[in-house]
Amino acid sequence: MDTPVLVAGAGPTGLTLAIELARRGVGVRVVDKAETYFAGSRGDGLQPRTLEVFEDLGVLDAVLAAGSPEYVTKIHVGGRIVGERRMREHVEPTPAVPYPNAWFLGQSRTEGILRDRLADLGVRVELGTELVGLDQDADSVTATLARGEERETVRVAYLVGADGGRSFVRKSLGIAFEGTTDESIRVLLGDVRADGLDHAYSHWFGEPSDPAAGIVLVPLAGTPHFQFGAPLGDGDAEASLPTLQAKLDGFGGADVRLHDLAWSTVWRPNVRLAERFRQGRVFLAGDAAHAHPPTGGQGLNTGIQDGYNLGWKLADGSPELLDSYEAERRAVAVRVIEVSTELMRKYVEGDETAHERGEETQQLDVGYRGGPLAPAADGGVRPGDRAPDSPLVDANGKQVRLFELFSGPHATLLIFGDIDDDIAEDADAVVEPSEGTHVHRILPAGAEATGEDFVDAGGHAYAAYEAAEGTRVLVRPDGYLRAISPA
Repeated sequence: MDTPVLVAGAGPTGLTLAIELARRGVGVRVVDKAETYFAGSRGDGLQPRTLEVFEDLGVLDAVLAAGSPEYVTKIHVGGRIVGERRMREHVEPTPAVPYPNAWFLGQSRTEGILRDRLADLGVRVELGTELVGLDQDADSVTATLARGEERETVRVAYLVGADGGRSFVRKSLGIAFEGTTDESIRVLLGDVRADGLDHAYSHWFGEPSDPAAGIVLVPLAGTPHFQFGAPLGDGDAEASLPTLQAKLDGFGGADVRLHDLAWSTVWRPNVRLAERFRQGRVFLAGDAAHAHPPTGGQGLNTGIQDGYNLGWKLADGSPELLDSYEAERRAVAVRVIEVSTELMRKYVEGDETAHERGEETQQLDVGYRGGPLAPAADGGVRPGDRAPDSPLVDANGKQVRLFELFSGPHATLLIFGDIDDDIAEDADAVVEPSEGTHVHRILPAGAEATGEDFVDAGGHAYAAYEAAEGTRVLVRPDGYLRAISPA
């Protein structure tokens, strides 16, 4: 076998997956047919659950340093500022939700941070390397890579297509990409400099009665550019800087001069879902598996979590885990399509609440309850749920978070209470733990920690897990609950 895993596509999805594999010591190659790295903003909204994933991957500090919280949006009507608004009010962190607010960073900069992390693990993206052929049998996948006229044949255990909406991998497998593309709606998206606009705010130009017709410009942290979105009508001959300037002038933005169009694309509502996310030893992830409107900022985030979900399962390689990927992530993609499509409908119909965002876009409520790894159960905290965070205190009096215990490539077994049972025996009582599972005993508030024990600071952990003395909880490497054995 040349390499255990080949990843086609070096966007956020492919990079996240590769980091997950590399930090587990699994050999991985990441190839991308592009000759240079993508340089635009595209998906710039990072949802709270993605920030938790980034903390585990070791890139959160860099992401927070490079990006910004949500900007207040100034509303411009008829050449005047008539008000301000937010998509969502700022929420304070809690022990259970340490990152409750979205964070904003241009996609190319997010990708750069992920590439740096991957390089730290000894893996570099191979640009100008296109996947042009694949074949598989029961034991491996044979892939053909092209660099100009040069051809390379590699044999891998698994291939992952994270190669976007026009995925070569998906098409080669003959997997249907079911859905629709609405050609009646066209939106010009891109990055531009805007002289005369305050870079400390987002700006919306238009008429309150028709939000879908307005132009939005959002600052890109760390750059002089704004990301913009502007609808294109039937009479717009081309998606260009003059077209955008003319539209802005028409909405009373004549004092703002646009220049340096760094990146642009024309977007059409493309709502599609792959019929399957897996065929044999080949998997689909990210935009190769699902496409939906950008409303709600779900695309990049969903792809990152596809990679996060698939990484530890490929590293383990057990049939049970590999079989669970499609069942878990396809169900999430269906829900994301529903949420983003409903938000798109509000924009098109001129709903005044179209800009508002709720918990449905944060992805903190994404879970796998009732899936193949989490049999259905009612009420409370159950297998398949996202594992809550909570502060603990170690034997030295230092505060530690549960997320810190989960962080890394291992599964985690929590044993609540000062019980005398042998730890190995306790683990078997929940589910047979995989090799390398980290075991931690959590004592109730007021107890005294010794050795490797932790005390539940303030009783938050016991409450979050609805744990009585003797409760045992197995947490998957991706931070979801695998099994719970109540006292």
